[in-house]
Amino acid sequence: MKKFETLAATAAPLFLPNVDTDVIMPKQFLKRIDREGLAEGVFHDVRRTDDGMLREDFPLNQARYQEAKILVAGRNFGCGSSREHAVWGLLQAGIDVVIAPSFAGIFFGNCEKNGLLAITLPEEQVSRIVDLVEGSERPELKVDLENCQITLPNDDVIDFEIQEARRRNLLEGRDHVETTLAKADAIRAFEATRQDPRNW
Repeated sequence: MKKFETLAATAAPLFLPNVDTDVIMPKQFLKRIDREGLAEGVFHDVRRTDDGMLREDFPLNQARYQEAKILVAGRNFGCGSSREHAVWGLLQAGIDVVIAPSFAGIFFGNCEKNGLLAITLPEEQVSRIVDLVEGSERPELKVDLENCQITLPNDDVIDFEIQEARRRNLLEGRDHVETTLAKADAIRAFEATRQDPRNW
């Protein structure tokens, strides 16, 4: 998992409630048993017409947002089925941060396990970010995980909260397994102390 410290990048607005994982990663892209080739599937059924043409009204198809690495979304983002492919696909499509008023629990957990930074903010703050992104010549945000701050297009700064364990794993680029392995010596020492009195 790659380290996340700061990111200054284009942000794309998708301020719709209840965008579920079936929309983020449609079922026809779940056939693979690995993580490759999922970028094509991200938002496929709402991003394209029935004949495969890109929809001009979909934000990620618009020239100003095509290099987006930050998605500003609506409440309950990632609801629906518990497909981890949705997070894999977002990462493969270049999305490193999603900001929303709330996330579905399993999707939020999958973000943590795969290195996608999910930031929860009050809905009025997210709405303000969307307005600034849509109205700015350069729709760019800066996300500083070390200081837990977001710099807006007008240079205002918003603080956000994140659990320290999640923050530390992202800063160090460690998933849950790597975090456990980093404590291997302490685990072996504990096992040794427990083995002697229970050598049966």
